[in-house]
Amino acid sequence: MDDFILFGKTFEDCINHLTLVLKRCEETNLVLNWEKCHFMATEGIVLEHKVTAKGIEVDKAKIDLIAGLPPPNIVKGIKSFLGHAGFYRRFIKDFSKISKLLTNLLTKDVKFEFSEGKIKVKLSEAPIVVSPNWNQPFEITCDASDTTVGVVLGQKRTKFSDLFTMLVEHSMKRKRIMS
Repeated sequence: MDDFILFGKTFEDCINHLTLVLKRCEETNLVLNWEKCHFMATEGIVLEHKVTAKGIEVDKAKIDLIAGLPPPNIVKGIKSFLGHAGFYRRFIKDFSKISKLLTNLLTKDVKFEFSEGKIKVKLSEAPIVVSPNWNQPFEITCDASDTTVGVVLGQKRTKFSDLFTMLVEHSMKRKRIMS
């Protein structure tokens, strides 16, 4: 096991969870590297996402890395860029629509004109994904085009309708329906 994280709503919850985990580590002879352990942190990078009391954010260091990538000039480079950017697709509204131009470059006989600018801008503006309030109603918003389908599950947080989102986008392939 490489990493694990504990959390709680109160300090006492955290101590109780930590006690349980440390007992379990001791029972199973799991050795911890204390130099790499962080206790009672208010934020941290978990699975390449920044987790804070506000919610889940993109890792700024990772976004800076993506923003600094040189424009690719081969298909392998486009796949790499889309892989890096796609990791944060849940933070980018209309990611499938925005990335469609780049995805089209992966097909044969297409003029190679790379433009990743819009994705890089959207990554730098990525919102914070906050935890849902299970006592409040949810809203589902759907959108579709010829090439993508998007669904957002959210909640109104303020009168300005800030949403917590779990974005699900699926690429759709055109299919001819034979009758």
